[in-house]
Amino acid sequence: MSSDFESYEQDFAVLTAEVTGRIGKVPKLVGDEKKQMVANVEKQLEEARELLEQMELEVREIPPQSRGMYSSRMRSYKQEMGKLEADFKRSRIAYSDEVRNELLGDDGNSSENQLIKLREERAHLLDNTERLERSSRRLEAGYQIAVETEQIGQEMLENLSHDREKIQRARERLRETDANLGKSSRILTGMLRRFSSSELLHLMHCEAHGHICSYKRDF
Repeated sequence: MSSDFESYEQDFAVLTAEVTGRIGKVPKLVGDEKKQMVANVEKQLEEARELLEQMELEVREIPPQSRGMYSSRMRSYKQEMGKLEADFKRSRIAYSDEVRNELLGDDGNSSENQLIKLREERAHLLDNTERLERSSRRLEAGYQIAVETEQIGQEMLENLSHDREKIQRARERLRETDANLGKSSRILTGMLRRFSSSELLHLMHCEAHGHICSYKRDF
């Protein structure tokens, strides 16, 4: 289990290193080049999120006594992921000095205000987009928890059903045993009664025979 986690760790380290390098290039690009770089970074960030989810699933499968170390590493990776996303957000609305001068041209003073306004609008749109994405991820996580809870409840109901069947079978066997014991008791009582009657007749016979033998001796 830990080997899978460490494999995901290595993939995450390689991926985040590539993302960091590309984020640094975004402010230096314009037009289609910048759009393509942004699209590539977004794709890699999504892959990094999926790796974090896989790593978190692996941590849940690790025994509690060994889970603490991996949980600490997960917190560190999540913080790193948050920093990458924040850096990427800033890079999308930032421009290097060379790019800004190229965009502003000779009329820098009049265009700078427009650039600032455009930057603020883009930042606002990005904030809204990120809020929507976070809400979507929370909904997905809540749905997954609901599905897992439903599965656990179904398993518990099945186990209770099996236990009830076992109890019912045990009760039936107990009734059968009681019936057999009652039957055996009646048979044994009858045998004892017959034995007692036969023994009494035998004793009476012996007693009578003894008196006759004594009478004959007297004569």
